[in-house]
Amino acid sequence: MNLKPGSTRTVVKRNYALITPDGFVPSVLPGWKNAVVIINIAPVMNGPRFTQIQIALDANSTGTGGTGTLEHFYYVIAGDCTAQLNGRKHALTAGSYLFLPPKTTFKFFGATKGTKLLVFRKQFEPLAGEKIPGVICGHADAIKGQPFLGNEDARLQVLLPDQPAFDLAVNIFTYQPNATLPFVETHIMEHGLLMLKGRGIYRLDADKYPVTAGDVIWMASYCPQWFIAKGKTPASYIYYKDVNREPK
Repeated sequence: MNLKPGSTRTVVKRNYALITPDGFVPSVLPGWKNAVVIINIAPVMNGPRFTQIQIALDANSTGTGGTGTLEHFYYVIAGDCTAQLNGRKHALTAGSYLFLPPKTTFKFFGATKGTKLLVFRKQFEPLAGEKIPGVICGHADAIKGQPFLGNEDARLQVLLPDQPAFDLAVNIFTYQPNATLPFVETHIMEHGLLMLKGRGIYRLDADKYPVTAGDVIWMASYCPQWFIAKGKTPASYIYYKDVNREPK
């Protein structure tokens, strides 16, 4: 999308934000070397209760650290690399994902040029009587998309187990052209979202915005939301939501 000088598609409001690539600015993230880090969503926005990050890697890049009391979710947008978690290596390709529970050490290395990671981070909230989940390594290609509320043209891939021990969910939603969410959703869960491919129109609160691959969206709890895919090819996005805990 061509923009006039001094213009941007980015919009930041009280209970939602559309963050577009035309305004991305790299940040420094401790432990990540020779990497381009874009912190798209963070609690300093005075609303989000999680952090959403994109990290671009190449052969000279490394990322090391530990989750501490947080939990991390990584999704490989493009390229491939190796992740070492608590000493165990995992080969990752585009579409691979990782769930890292608290107290997990990690190292990312050996990336090919053009590798991009999406990261969700949040404070883990343990649930009495439930064990803390372990490390999960999977691939989106192994998760069959299910028709959403019976709609064959809107399919949902659920990447993490739908179990009470997990306090977050990460899903991929894929729409055929002109497919939509069946109604305007309004709910307690907040979302962090990245458009993976295609384009469409996203309703956020009472406003509607054209969106395309690479766009980032934050939706606060109870922000009315709706989507329709536009164009001649499918549209898809990956999104985070908080689940399975008492409201605060």
